[in-house]
Amino acid sequence: MTTRALRAGLALLAAVETVLGLWTLLLPASFYADVPTVDLTPPFSEHAFRDFGGATIGLAVVLTAAAIWTERRLVVVALLAYLAFSAPHLAFHLEHLRGADAVSATALVVVLAASVALPLALLAVALHRRQPAATSSP
Repeated sequence: MTTRALRAGLALLAAVETVLGLWTLLLPASFYADVPTVDLTPPFSEHAFRDFGGATIGLAVVLTAAAIWTERRLVVVALLAYLAFSAPHLAFHLEHLRGADAVSATALVVVLAASVALPLALLAVALHRRQPAATSSP
C-alpha cells in the first residue's frame, strides 16, 4: 500500500510540474498573463520564465523516475528537490499577496501549502516504509 501511495503522489507532483513546466517553457507570456497572481510581481522576463520552465521539466523528470523506481534514496532525493522549490515558493507568495483578490489569494495559498504538505507526507511514508530485502548478485 505505501508503494502505491508513493507512486500516486509522485506521479501527481510530476504531472503538475510537467504541465506547468511546458506551459512556462513554451508559452511564457501566456503563463505570466493567465495564471492569477503571477503578474503581481512585474516585470515579465521571457528569459527567466523559459529558464524556469526548463528547470521545472527537469524536476518533473526526477519525480517521474522516483514514481517508476520507488527506491528509497531516489524518492527521498526527488522529494527534497521538490521541497527545495516549493517551500520558498510558498514563503515568497505569502509575502506578496498585495493586489490579489481574496479568491485568488486564498486559492494560491491553499495550492502552494498543499505543494509543501504533500511532499512532506510522502517523505514521511518513504522514510518509514519497509524496503524489500536486497538480493545478492552471484
